[in-house]
Amino acid sequence: MKKVIQSVIKSGLVIGSLIVMPTWAADTIKLGEINSYKAMPAFLEPYKKGWEMAVEEVNAAGGVLGKSLEVITRDDNANPGDAVRVAEELRSRERVDMLFGGFLSHTGLALTDYARQRKIVYLAAEPLTDKMVWEDGNKYTYRLRPSTYMQVAMLVPEAAKLNKKRWALVYPNYEFGQSAAATFKKLLSEAQPGVEFVEEQASPLGKIDAGSVTQALADSKADGVFNALFGADLGKFVREGNTRGLFKDTQVVSLLTGEPEYLDPLGSETPEGWIVTGYPWSSITTPDHNAFKKAYEDKFGEYPRAGSVVGYAAIKSIAAAIEKAGSTNTDDLVAAFSGLQVGTPLGEITYRTQDNQSTFGTFVGTTALVNGKGALVDAYYVDGADVQPSDEEVAKLRPAQ
Repeated sequence: MKKVIQSVIKSGLVIGSLIVMPTWAADTIKLGEINSYKAMPAFLEPYKKGWEMAVEEVNAAGGVLGKSLEVITRDDNANPGDAVRVAEELRSRERVDMLFGGFLSHTGLALTDYARQRKIVYLAAEPLTDKMVWEDGNKYTYRLRPSTYMQVAMLVPEAAKLNKKRWALVYPNYEFGQSAAATFKKLLSEAQPGVEFVEEQASPLGKIDAGSVTQALADSKADGVFNALFGADLGKFVREGNTRGLFKDTQVVSLLTGEPEYLDPLGSETPEGWIVTGYPWSSITTPDHNAFKKAYEDKFGEYPRAGSVVGYAAIKSIAAAIEKAGSTNTDDLVAAFSGLQVGTPLGEITYRTQDNQSTFGTFVGTTALVNGKGALVDAYYVDGADVQPSDEEVAKLRPAQ
C-alpha cells in the first residue's frame, strides 16, 4: 500500500498537481487553475499568493452562495499541449466548475480553444494576446489583464512625444512579442506619420543571443527602441546594452519592464529613463490598494508584485461572477461575466460585453535608480477603458458568437 501511495504521489508531481486548499465535499465550488509555475516563477509565485489570499478572504466571509471556494491547480510546463491535457483532467476527473489562469500567450490560446470546444468558462488571468478576445475569441473566454494592444496603446502617446523618427524593435518571437511589435508599428505610424522602422530583432523566447541582438540594434542607428522582452531575456539584453553603451543616446519604450517581477532583478543595472508599463506598488495611495497592500504584507511578509494583484483580482472576479449568476451553471456564468463589475486593488473594472475583455488598467512611468535599485517613478494610472478600440473595430476583429 505504501508503494502504491508513493506511486500516486509521484504521478501527481510529474503532472504538476497541487491541491492548494482543503476539500469541503459538496459544500465547495471547485475552480481549476492552470499555469506555467515552473517556467515563470518570478511572476507566478506572487500571482499564486495573490489568489490564495483572495480565496481565504472569500471563504472567511462566508464563501459564495453559501459554499467555500476550492482551487485545484496544475502546471502546464509552458506547453500548449500540456495545458489542454491538464484542463481536460480538471474538467473530467476533478469536475471543476470553471477554469482560470494562464501566463504565456500560446498556452492561453490553447485554453481559449479548449473552453470553446468543451463549453466551459475560462478566465484568462495573465495571457496578453489580443487573439484571445478578438480573432479566436468565444463566449466562454474572458480576460482580466490589459491586453497587448491596450498596453502598447498606453505607451504610444509617450513614444510620439519623443519625436524620434528611426525606431528599432526587439521582442520574443512568439504570439505576444509579434503582436506587440505589429501593434506598436501601427499605432505609432498613426500618431506620428513618417516614422521609420529600421530594424527588428525577434529572439526565441528564453534563448536570446543578447550580444548579437544588441549589436544589430546599435548598427541600425535607431534613435528609439521599442522593447517587449521580459524575464531572463530582458536581463541579458539590459546587461549587454549597458556594456555596449546602447542606451546612452537611444530612448527605450518598453512593455512590462516597470513590474517588480522584472525590475527588481535588474538591481543596480537598471537603465534609467526608459518609458515603461509597470506597477509602482510603493507609491499607490488609494484606499483599496492600501488595504490590499497591508493585508498582503501582513500575510506574506513581503510587498506585492504585479502578479499578486492579478491573482487576487482573478478570484475576486470569479466570486463576483458566481454570486451574480446565482449558480455555477456554465450558461449562467457566461451571462454573469458579460458586463460584470468588480472591485480590485486598482479600482473597479468591467468585463466588456463587446469582447469579454476587462477594463483593468496599468501604470506608465519611467525607470530610475533609487538607492541603488531599480524603481518606477513619475507613474500614472491608465484606465483600460481608455485604450481599447472602438466597438466597430472590435466587431470586425471578433467572430460572431
